[in-house]
Amino acid sequence: MLRRRRRTVLLAVAMLTLILLGVRLLHDPDSDHADASLPESAPPPVATEPPTVESEPTSTEEPSPTPTVTEQGDGTFEYAEVPDNAAVIGDRGELMTYKVAVEEGIDEDPEEFAEYVDRVFKDDRGWTAGDNWRFQHSDDDWVGFTIYLVSPQTRADLCGAADTFTSCRNGDKVVINLARWLTAVEHWDASLEEYREYVINHEVGHRLGEGHVVCPQAGKPSPVMAQQTLGLHGCKPNAWPYVNGEYLTGPMGEYE
Repeated sequence: MLRRRRRTVLLAVAMLTLILLGVRLLHDPDSDHADASLPESAPPPVATEPPTVESEPTSTEEPSPTPTVTEQGDGTFEYAEVPDNAAVIGDRGELMTYKVAVEEGIDEDPEEFAEYVDRVFKDDRGWTAGDNWRFQHSDDDWVGFTIYLVSPQTRADLCGAADTFTSCRNGDKVVINLARWLTAVEHWDASLEEYREYVINHEVGHRLGEGHVVCPQAGKPSPVMAQQTLGLHGCKPNAWPYVNGEYLTGPMGEYE
């Protein structure tokens, strides 16, 4: 009886020990018997914003606005002042004196136009390069020619023709059409500045006795006395009588 009671006590103690050991194993994080099916706790997500990519501003050049051409000026002229030290341009050749005038009412400055004309005459590709001509801006009563910048309608009046598109030379009047001065022509694939140089040299060339010629060879620079305002006809645009020291010419003829 006593032995049976002792076995019962030992059995109870053993069972209690096993229960306590099991509880400990369940709560021991380092135990090899931890439930492997339980997912490990992931670190909390870190909120990230996408990196900001700073793009350089795109440079978009706005096209230049089309200049406004005054179709009819006042019909009167303002003459550019002649500098006190207006020197003779060129070393040798016949002297050709000139005045510079701008029609009033077309919003163009005669002094600026005169500076442009003087610069063209001083260029070593211009009419002085052949040593046949010299130029001098003058305020004498009589001059070799006057170069005018005028509205299209006044161009027709000065040139004695209904044409309001081109520029012209009529006697001692070298007439530059404001419309061409401001916009050149569509087929001219060089700069506006080069067109202005061309039209001055072309019309002054007529005053010097030069006639029209045509493109001598496709792909080559056009002679300045070709009517490049009307077309290039295979030649490249060219503003100057002399290229690389050589006078450019071509067969006599005109463009329609």
